[in-house]
Amino acid sequence: QVQLVESGGGLVQPGGSLRLSCAATGFRLSLYAMSWYRQAPGRERERVAHMGLSPSSANYTDSVKGRFTISADYTKDTVYLQMNSLKPEDTAVYYCHALRRASWGVYDYWGQGTRVTVSS
Repeated sequence: QVQLVESGGGLVQPGGSLRLSCAATGFRLSLYAMSWYRQAPGRERERVAHMGLSPSSANYTDSVKGRFTISADYTKDTVYLQMNSLKPEDTAVYYCHALRRASWGVYDYWGQGTRVTVSS
């Protein structure tokens, strides 16, 4: 079965840290560009971090630069989002996304989401 399963969300105080995980089953993560998105209540889904096939290609939306880090362990087919110095405005449901564009087609998978709440 092909799927992405996120974990690691929860309630954290402002200034705290969380690490989100996204485990892939049924496909090799190393063949995919990986992204983390988030969606806050009443707002559109936005991409916060992206990593192409090369880990050095990571990029971030301005609001999380210097605080969030995307990484991957391809031996575990898992991608991570380390989130530090969390702010209340980081509160959202976080989703991981895998994308592969091959000559014969496009493979596009989403996880189910994990909720992050930043509040005192």
